[in-house]
Amino acid sequence: MSSIVVIDYGSQYTRLITRRLRELQVFSVIERPDVDVRTLEEHDARGVILSGGPQSVYAPGAPELPEGLLETRLPVLAICYGMHLLARALGGRVEASPSREYGKAVLSSYEGALFEGIEGEFVAWMSHGDSVVEPPPGFVATAATADTTIAAMEDRAARRYALQFHPEVRHTPKGIALLERFVAATDVARDWTPEQIVDTAVRDVRERVGDARVLLGISGGVDSSTLGLLLHRAIGERLVAVFVDHGLLRLGEAEEVERALRALGVDLTVIDASERFLDALEGVVDPEAKRKAIGRAFIEVFAAEAARVQDERGDIRYLAQGTLYPDVIESAGGHGAANIKSHHNVGGLPDDLAFELIEPFRTLFKDEVREVADILGMPKHLRDRHPFPGPGLAIRCLGEVTRERLEVLRRVDDVFISALREFGHYDDTWQALAVLTPLRSVGVMGDGRTYANTVALRAVTSVDGMTADWARLPHEFLATVSSRIVNAVPEVNRVVYDITSKPPGTIEWE
Repeated sequence: MSSIVVIDYGSQYTRLITRRLRELQVFSVIERPDVDVRTLEEHDARGVILSGGPQSVYAPGAPELPEGLLETRLPVLAICYGMHLLARALGGRVEASPSREYGKAVLSSYEGALFEGIEGEFVAWMSHGDSVVEPPPGFVATAATADTTIAAMEDRAARRYALQFHPEVRHTPKGIALLERFVAATDVARDWTPEQIVDTAVRDVRERVGDARVLLGISGGVDSSTLGLLLHRAIGERLVAVFVDHGLLRLGEAEEVERALRALGVDLTVIDASERFLDALEGVVDPEAKRKAIGRAFIEVFAAEAARVQDERGDIRYLAQGTLYPDVIESAGGHGAANIKSHHNVGGLPDDLAFELIEPFRTLFKDEVREVADILGMPKHLRDRHPFPGPGLAIRCLGEVTRERLEVLRRVDDVFISALREFGHYDDTWQALAVLTPLRSVGVMGDGRTYANTVALRAVTSVDGMTADWARLPHEFLATVSSRIVNAVPEVNRVVYDITSKPPGTIEWE
């Protein structure tokens, strides 16, 4: 499959470049700056995008262009730091800017191949301290701002383009049009569709697995449930699907998932492991320790079930997981990514894991998984559920996880989610959740004093979970929900609403 390769120089936006290309139905992969030309050929690269990055090209040890890249004559789009690298490599001049640009800037002029057909005000998101002050031979400046005379440049004959700003972020509203024009300058196929994703994943699983059996642990979320449908299509009865009810799901969710998957033909084994997980979490309060304890418990349950199935049906070689691209990134599985948090299906796996891992969704974003679920026939009410973390309510129950605290959190969550559906706000939010905090406060109910729990409600809007903004739910709605919670859940007497975006916060509190 032809692709556009994104070279990651450590920008927080690198994955967004990949995401935007996929929106244009172009397959894209991310590689390190030291990638060799042979790897580009293996990716069938038809173009290369150089990402931004936090460093100056003059800093000691600053990453360089991939060796041999310019000799390939592949079309190149260089963004921010990538622009500085390209300019310097081809004979241009880069200097520290007298005035740094951070945030939105309006282009005072623009022209050239990438801007063809674009009209009106062009708002661009800037984040740079260096600037190109003299373009390389063959290049012409194609855009400027009040503070940056060369905000874009191009060598149209060589199909090399450079932007000082970030076209991939939503803060550059017309940026997707620039990416689309770069795609048009390449001969990459635009066939990255849900149907193609399913066909490719099914083929890859069949080629790798052969006649072997695959063990899949279904947690109840959209990702693992969709993977169950995909593997069922790929290998049929050789899929050993185990739904582990870890006692950390939302109200009534375990029963709903079981009914749906059985109705779609998945041969499902259900294991009630709630006591085992609660035992594993006893006394654990650190978020990372929770995630790793849950990950270990999952593997232990799978291993026990695998041994039972092997006794009955023969060897199981593979363990499948519904790991997604954002999981990999946040667990420092991507190039240059900082470790933000461990995910139970990425971190915490024991060194003596007895299975070979297969992760068909490792390069997919959440919305792509939903599109795959639609192709595979998952009912809409399950497919469009809000994302739910693998560790479940354990990471929404701050502090120690107990059966009693989980029950309080379930009832609060049910009131909140039910109200979102009732008032028509559920589909307007990307994810909504309740958090049981370790805080207790004084309150008044009737004529009596209370000393009870504080819960936090959180709802965000997003496209892919990589960035998110807090949802502006109506005050009247929040007041109604707060009243319902404190009346329906006597263990709670205070409700707060989280108005933190991502970044700086993450969507989940733990």
